[in-house]
Amino acid sequence: MSGGPPETCDVLVVGAGPVGVALGLMLAREGVRTIITEREAGIYPLPRGAHIDDEIVRLLQGLGVADAVAATSRTSSRYDFLTAKGEVLMSFPSVMGRTRMGWPSGMMIHQPSLEGHMRARLASAGPVELRSLWTLQGLKEDPQGVLADFGTPEGPRQVRAGWVVGCDGARSTVRSLGGFELDDLGFDEPWLVVDVLVDDPSRLPEVNLQICDPARPTTCVLMGEGRHRWEFMLRPGESQEQAQDPAFVAELLKPWKVEGAVRLERTAVYRFHALVARRWRQGRLLLAGDAAHQMPPFAGQGLCSGLRDAANLAWKLGRMVRGQSSDALLDTYQPEREPNVRAIIGMALMMGRTVCILDPEAAAERDRRMLADRAAGNVPAGPAGYPPITEGCILAGTPAAGWPFTQPVLDDGRRMDDALPHGAWLFRTPGPRPSGLPEDVVDLPLDSPALGAFGPAVSELLAREGVEAALVRPDRYVFGSGEAQDLVTAWAGALTAERT
Repeated sequence: MSGGPPETCDVLVVGAGPVGVALGLMLAREGVRTIITEREAGIYPLPRGAHIDDEIVRLLQGLGVADAVAATSRTSSRYDFLTAKGEVLMSFPSVMGRTRMGWPSGMMIHQPSLEGHMRARLASAGPVELRSLWTLQGLKEDPQGVLADFGTPEGPRQVRAGWVVGCDGARSTVRSLGGFELDDLGFDEPWLVVDVLVDDPSRLPEVNLQICDPARPTTCVLMGEGRHRWEFMLRPGESQEQAQDPAFVAELLKPWKVEGAVRLERTAVYRFHALVARRWRQGRLLLAGDAAHQMPPFAGQGLCSGLRDAANLAWKLGRMVRGQSSDALLDTYQPEREPNVRAIIGMALMMGRTVCILDPEAAAERDRRMLADRAAGNVPAGPAGYPPITEGCILAGTPAAGWPFTQPVLDDGRRMDDALPHGAWLFRTPGPRPSGLPEDVVDLPLDSPALGAFGPAVSELLAREGVEAALVRPDRYVFGSGEAQDLVTAWAGALTAERT
């Protein structure tokens, strides 16, 4: 392919949506030379994802954009599933203050704004560059890396990379060219999404709602400041063209009595899928975000799951590029992430199958059963919990291994992550420094000046688990806990292990 010699980089990220840009920023933080390519000219200007949870806000905090995102986000005190008559079938309360991640349990966002904040960080992030209007056309892998062919406005271009990560969405070109196969988990429903600009918020619901009405299953949720969203399930025989007719949309909104309070921003028909790639890595090709998994939106975890993928991959690719680990470390990516993703999809499917009942008799039976269960206390009554990492790069069997480490917040609002250097952290009781401590592990005895005012809170966390030390990975998941020297030895062994 013509166009001069290939550009070179350590990692090529295909797709500059939120997952791709977040991964690029994280890789730059690791010192990894990264090129991000995007087939579109700029950020998609209309809302898509609407929700991020506390762990993801903490991740954005690490990228320096959390406060800006939070400034225009909104929080809902709960997420209610209602019958057509307004009876509560399930209710999931939210933490409006701070969770152990240091942020509210959920934020309703405006995705284009979030992406804008992240892209603004690219200019000063380090060795990462964005190439817009670059369309991936071919991939060829060899022992030295991957040669990627692109069509661009300036003609054909090539990039040679050590690794390629497909963050290019549900219709991923990387997935297609790499021959990755998908597991279909058996959910495929068409829904009309209606996004509006809000002029009078007093006339809209203040909590997130699922209306389990067989006549028209409906979602009604907050979004970023000044916006709201409805989603209406399409009934058999209703076409995409019919659903997007303004008169049809007006009729759907009529029961909500919001005429004059909102202005239509966009309508779109989506098919809500549940799909998971059978392999997330093949050689030097990896998948993340919607390229690796797709889920119905009922649990609000699609964007969150993709960003967790990025955080899991970035530090591992960093070690690979620096020659600190073998590529066996990348084999931990799917085993660590897939169980969490499948559990979230399971929750979303449960929610979706609860909502998407069109038969009136079946819906009546669902209402009867779930109302009885709720009266007996046999339905979820708290925020959804998803499994931690149970295998991979963790010291399994030690207290808290595989769970995100808590982020203490001081009374003046300072958050611990902002005070500590990037890298892995070894929190430990004061005493001699463990021998063989790797360069990339920040040694943090509880009386360390670096830990400062956060020391008592961390001390309390260790005491609660009955351990003297905890080693926290760069993605803020606990590698393991116990005695400091044992953790250092186990960490070094886990990161240099060869494929078996």
